[in-house]
Amino acid sequence: MKKTVSIHVSGRVQGVGFRYYTRKKAIECNVNGFVQNKADGSVYIEANGEAIDIDAFIDWCKQGPTWARVVSSRISELPNHEWNGFEIK
Repeated sequence: MKKTVSIHVSGRVQGVGFRYYTRKKAIECNVNGFVQNKADGSVYIEANGEAIDIDAFIDWCKQGPTWARVVSSRISELPNHEWNGFEIK
């Protein structure tokens, strides 16, 4: 079963390669969508894929790459939307 989520992460998540590694992990998890920096210093992600793949992807996003420091994350389910690939905006 496919699902679509938004993930909003805050902390030291800009300037540490978070978007690049998020895209890499999304491809590994067979997840499509996008990631983008927000003006407030946070990172916003929308992702679609099989529920088990999305859950693994969410778990990774709560930690991020080694040098990031995720302080908080908010996950929300969205109406189903499918993208082709995973884009850095």
